[in-house]
Amino acid sequence: MTSASPTSTILRSFARGTQPLAARSLDDYLALCKEACDGEIARLYGPDERQEGGLYDLILDYPLRGGKALRPALSIAACLGLGGHLEAVLPTAATLELYHNAFLIHDDIEDESWWRRGKPTLHIDHGVPIAINVGDAMLSLSLQPLLDNVERVGLGPALRILRAVAKMTRLTVDGQALELDWVRSNRWRLNDADYLKMVELKTSWYTFITPLQAGAIAAGAAPDRMEPLESFGRHLGAAFQITDDLLNLRGDPEEYGKEIGGDIWEGKRTLMLLHTVRHAEPSDQARAVAIMAKRRPSVDGELGVTELLDSLTTRGELSESGRAELEGRLQQQRPSECKSIDDVRWLYELMHDVGSLRHARDVAAAHAEKAAAVLASLDWFPHSRHRDMLADLVDYVHGRTR
Repeated sequence: MTSASPTSTILRSFARGTQPLAARSLDDYLALCKEACDGEIARLYGPDERQEGGLYDLILDYPLRGGKALRPALSIAACLGLGGHLEAVLPTAATLELYHNAFLIHDDIEDESWWRRGKPTLHIDHGVPIAINVGDAMLSLSLQPLLDNVERVGLGPALRILRAVAKMTRLTVDGQALELDWVRSNRWRLNDADYLKMVELKTSWYTFITPLQAGAIAAGAAPDRMEPLESFGRHLGAAFQITDDLLNLRGDPEEYGKEIGGDIWEGKRTLMLLHTVRHAEPSDQARAVAIMAKRRPSVDGELGVTELLDSLTTRGELSESGRAELEGRLQQQRPSECKSIDDVRWLYELMHDVGSLRHARDVAAAHAEKAAAVLASLDWFPHSRHRDMLADLVDYVHGRTR
């Protein structure tokens, strides 16, 4: 084990009951956990003298780009809040963050995303084969620290953590498969319950439920504590994901770190989009479904090519017949029609018109309130800065729904 970082020292002070000034806000708490987690990821997975360059440098790419390190923070808060020690949970917390970033690499390829945390996605920078291999490596390497938990927390708790992570990975890929199938088959006759089930599988388990449960197990929590944590994480995950989808439509790219409107381009079945299609007038419904069936433009700039052809034709530098010939050649190369900017703008305006954004905010707020109620009922979770962090997180998510 490497020597303790200043951040680790501060986090250890939490376990002794003190509350450093640097960690009194939610953002400060998350920042401290992220710094500790980044150091642990570098220790566990970064390059050393036997692993020069290439793969192991790229493993650190996404984790070190930023992000809130929410999953490690939840694990740390649950463990320390229930009387555990940082050393018992930090490798597991770092491993959960590595899982998250591996999923992001694969998600970016599946969604054909161009940007991640303000930079080109890994497959854009290095190509799809390398990106897939980096994601695979991150998932493969995550097994050893979980096995090493036997030495840290004992055989029984280590196996419980391993089972929790195994369940998390299975449910997460089930949720991703469900969403991908909805897009592939252009399925839209889905209700709020369908969406929330997908979110529970894809988001709640690996972002909230499993990190909380793993931290609690590392602290020695009994099996009967797992169900309330599952309920808390399920509701908080629903509120978080719906709000994230809303921010994808209206957020500032500099703050949000993703392509604004990317969910519409990708045809993702968000709560808002499904509500819009269900409640639109028949003619608008038909147009919306047709737009959803279109693919997104590829990264080589189909939208840019169209705009360039328009500009050249307007300036008289390209004849109408020449433009038609070029467009025909492009269509032969990509026979399926892609979404246009006008398509995306029209869908966004339709969401406003039928009240889908307001509906999504109401659903998110209801789940945030349910999460707060579950947390308030956990009389076995002592009051501390760590429990306050969970309450602050609920308030933060609830605040973003307004």
